[in-house]
Amino acid sequence: MKKLLKVALIAVCIVFAGNLAKAQGKIGYVAVDAIVDQMPETKAAITTITAYNKQFIDQLTTMNNELQSKGQAYQAQRATMTDAIRTAKESELNDLQKRFQDYQNTAQQQVQAKQAELGKPIIEKVRAAVAQVAKEKGFTYVINSSQTDLVVSPPGDDLAAEVKTKLGLK
Repeated sequence: MKKLLKVALIAVCIVFAGNLAKAQGKIGYVAVDAIVDQMPETKAAITTITAYNKQFIDQLTTMNNELQSKGQAYQAQRATMTDAIRTAKESELNDLQKRFQDYQNTAQQQVQAKQAELGKPIIEKVRAAVAQVAKEKGFTYVINSSQTDLVVSPPGDDLAAEVKTKLGLK
């Protein structure tokens, strides 16, 4: 009787283990970055960000030119300046340098924020297309192969072609 109970228990465990293995589902992959790069929205976003960035570059160039010219003037006249004037000029140059660095940091943060703002809808559009394709093809998990080095990646599990079709890309 004990042996029969053990055999029945083992049989039940084997059946459950088989069902768990089937429940794991299919895993696919797609290079999201490559798809995002091909989208027309990405090209428009890059153009917008480039123009936005140019505004900051122009202002930084103006500020840098002012800093350079005042620095050169200070160096040329330094020997003839009194201590009070020299201290005032050094303070002015330090303030200009600090404003330049602060503006540079602010500009960098604003450009990154603009990139995130313009990139978010594009990424969401690609993710939605990936989710649709995964659902249609019966994939439970989809890995972004742009961020992961896949050791084994069967061509049949690459969803890039279907996602591109879904998004209207060639």
